[in-house]
Amino acid sequence: MIDVLLVLIIIFMIIIPQRSTGLASQVPQPSNQKAKSQSLDIVVSVGDNRSLSINSEPVAWAELDHRLLQISAQRPGGVLFVDGSPRADFEDVARVLDTARGAGIYKVALLPKKR
Repeated sequence: MIDVLLVLIIIFMIIIPQRSTGLASQVPQPSNQKAKSQSLDIVVSVGDNRSLSINSEPVAWAELDHRLLQISAQRPGGVLFVDGSPRADFEDVARVLDTARGAGIYKVALLPKKR
């Protein structure tokens, strides 16, 4: 009986690898302070009373297309985030999305409602 146990122990010691293997992962590196200070992201907020702002700067609806063209030229590859107020009309949010598409911004995301 002891012979069988010793043989099993030797077999298990051979089968089980000596070092553990895991998944390859990438650890985030600390950011460099000299990196870009200006973010590529654009946040357009649509308020309750049809007010409009781009990155916290108030903008008129007539200037939206021109401003988005300027910003997309300065920040190519940026993402446009649309933050619609819970009481804002969907038509206004859709108008912002359509204007962004016309300005050449194709990466668009909708921000979730705030809790």
